[in-house]
Amino acid sequence: MPTTQDMLEKAVAATGLEDFGDDSFREGLRVLLDSLNREARLNAEGERFFYDRIVRYLGQRLQVEDWYRRHPEIDDVPIVGPLIGIGLPRTGSTALSILMAQDPAVRYLRRWESSQPCPPPSTVSGVDPRIPVDKGEMVGTRHHVPVDKHGPMECHELMALDFKSHLFHSFAQIPTYSAWLVNDADLASTFAYQRRVMKLLQWGEPTRPWRLKTPSHVLFLDSLDKIFPDARFVMTHRDPTDVILSVAELYADITGRYTDHIDRPYIGQLNVEHWTLGMHRTMGFRADGKDHRFYDIDFRAMQADPVGQMKGLYGWLGEPVSEEFERRMHAWWTTAAQEREPSRKADPIAFGLDLERIRPAFAQYVTCAERWTAR
Repeated sequence: MPTTQDMLEKAVAATGLEDFGDDSFREGLRVLLDSLNREARLNAEGERFFYDRIVRYLGQRLQVEDWYRRHPEIDDVPIVGPLIGIGLPRTGSTALSILMAQDPAVRYLRRWESSQPCPPPSTVSGVDPRIPVDKGEMVGTRHHVPVDKHGPMECHELMALDFKSHLFHSFAQIPTYSAWLVNDADLASTFAYQRRVMKLLQWGEPTRPWRLKTPSHVLFLDSLDKIFPDARFVMTHRDPTDVILSVAELYADITGRYTDHIDRPYIGQLNVEHWTLGMHRTMGFRADGKDHRFYDIDFRAMQADPVGQMKGLYGWLGEPVSEEFERRMHAWWTTAAQEREPSRKADPIAFGLDLERIRPAFAQYVTCAERWTAR
């Protein structure tokens, strides 16, 4: 099985570059590779997928550092007051991020640049070769949902450049890495590197406020706050028992491509543990004098009146909703409603889940969410 040194040497050979920047990524890479090699039981497709992806992330790090070496002025690009969507997954946060991206006055992480930020988009003449020819797919459900190839992407790929990302354990059963990520890893370096890449992506473009979204940030808000102390948050809410089973099924769908030995009860327990921890940490973060930095949206309210919810958010931000922004939101929601697949519910028993026994673990969060969304 490949070692850390193997991966580093392949990335250097592929790019002709040698400077990986700060060494913070090395611990995560080591833990990830060890967990993949010992625990993931990858099939042939899984081995190709993971090891190629790891080399690609390392190659992107090399290129990021090379761009900064040649253009140190990139570091002067301001990243001011980003608005970051968080919350449990499957709570309408994807719809929220797409609606926010309809505002022509903002900057968001575009799907085609998230896994390949180099070269900086402003330096590319003509059509950027990273932009897919077709519309693309949102992979991760039994029914793939068509998405805009220019649409927003979560922060997972940028975080993966520091090898501390929820992305990895949604693709493989790697319990050692998963436990290390939420209990022992320091993600300040991860968000610092994400900020570094955001500056590179924005370099040469008009300065615009950033709109980001990643559910797993609920686990790492203290680290996120160190790097983005002026960030504000929009948090989406839904019954956690609806969420856990849906996410577990999603993980099983993805993981099943890369292993022939899916452990569904493990996946169920992993999600219960991580998302209860995430809610506990979020409640603590908000209670520590930071509640005023949050705007809250209930899943049912978003489904009933998405544009109204966005107008409420923008009122809280103190920013106008332009006519073009509102028109684009209505157009996207109408199209999305026509393309949306009917939802299916997995069997909780297959994932070792008793939903009624899960409820008490989220009871304090549910009480808080009712209060937050009532304001």
